[in-house]
Amino acid sequence: MELVPYPEYKDTGVSWLGEIPTHWEVKPLRALLRQRNEKNNPIKTTQILSLSIAHGVTLYSHKGRGGNKSKNDLTAYKVTHPGDIVLNSMNVIVGAVGLSKYKGAISPVYYALYPRSDRENIHYYDKVFSNTVFQRYLSIYGKGILIKKSDSGKLNTIRMKISADDLKKVSLPLPFAEEQIQITRFLDWKTSQINKFIRNKQRLIKLLKEQKQNIINQAVTRGLNPNAKLKPSGVEWIGNIPEHWEARRLRTLAVLRASGVDKNTNEGEVPVMLCNYVDVYKNDRITAAIDFMKATATSEEIRVFELKAGDVIITKDSESWDDIAVPAFVPEVLNGVVCAYHLALIRPFSGEIEGEFLFRAFSSDPVADQFRVSASGVTRFGLSQGAVKGAFFPVPPLEEQGEIIAYINEKCAEFSQAVSHAEGEIDLMREYRTRLISDVVTGKMDVRYVEVPEVAEEKLLALDEDAAEADEIIDDEGAMDETD
Repeated sequence: MELVPYPEYKDTGVSWLGEIPTHWEVKPLRALLRQRNEKNNPIKTTQILSLSIAHGVTLYSHKGRGGNKSKNDLTAYKVTHPGDIVLNSMNVIVGAVGLSKYKGAISPVYYALYPRSDRENIHYYDKVFSNTVFQRYLSIYGKGILIKKSDSGKLNTIRMKISADDLKKVSLPLPFAEEQIQITRFLDWKTSQINKFIRNKQRLIKLLKEQKQNIINQAVTRGLNPNAKLKPSGVEWIGNIPEHWEARRLRTLAVLRASGVDKNTNEGEVPVMLCNYVDVYKNDRITAAIDFMKATATSEEIRVFELKAGDVIITKDSESWDDIAVPAFVPEVLNGVVCAYHLALIRPFSGEIEGEFLFRAFSSDPVADQFRVSASGVTRFGLSQGAVKGAFFPVPPLEEQGEIIAYINEKCAEFSQAVSHAEGEIDLMREYRTRLISDVVTGKMDVRYVEVPEVAEEKLLALDEDAAEADEIIDDEGAMDETD
């Protein structure tokens, strides 16, 4: 199917729209959509859903996301209805907008919009608002930039508050009502196909990662010889191991150093680069290619926590009990790079265990399960030094460790290549979807005469689920004061 432009165009003078078909109009938002300002009835506060935005659609939730704010008191909230376009005034430019599926209460930071007349199809304008070109255009109305930084100190998100008055000034296209319906049906059909493709590729990636994990589990607990005689390891989590292997506690294999080096810059201390939580969590290997955060440390901290070849670093805590003691391997000396707080530096004893084998062992489920059950906490889970030092590891002879390392690296490279290829296909399809939505809702491509098959309601529901998994857009309304 090849899409073609409309026969004739006219210039709108609006940067995000450019030229539109000659029979289309351009109107300010105030002429097309109303803002719903229905106040929540305090008497019904406990009987109405508290709504927030996630994955581009409004979903109900009784807990605040970023700020842990209680949603039990909804008296200051506004009411939205099914079919309203709901957007977060503070981060609409990064995709926090969607079509409400429920009647419920929304935070004062949200706007709810609905059509003024039958000329405006809310589903068409939902497509307009989900257009990333339009979302970027809204940034010119943003006031009061808030930069939210990650643990690494790098830019994470930008919040820009858009006032209701400025939003009403925004220029929107107005095709004929029949065209709006056809555009909506076409995009629902095509994006459902695209999202299905993306979801299938994501499932393939998940399967590849599971297969990779199985190879690591097998290699570090059973070795490479499928005919090797086994013996009980004496450790429930590890099970049987080859007869010539040992099961030993970490304290007999390596020294553990829990870091307390913070990310501050203090007068009188030595400038260093910090290997911090995010660096370890997101990378299997810590190398000089990583953009480390700058800080300072004392001479003693540098002596103890500067990274050496063969070191293993693990995360000491996590928001989830089953996502703890995530390891990374240091393959080379990194002068001036220091292990930061929330991490533990593990340095293997020479002649006892290879650092890279220890890293792979930490990555295996039989070893990791010991840390998952040892994690303690409520909102954040942590590991004591005793729990880490007391964990058991399968230990083959050093020569065999080298063979296992080489085998795992070879197989992991194959899986990484397959995952990278699938991720590249996903990126291309996301780019195509973005371009398609933009071209169609702005009239760059004519879909009036495209034959669109009927899409059943259950498929449209699946569309929302596919988009949720495909994009993972999360709206964090707690990042700013809702009354601002």
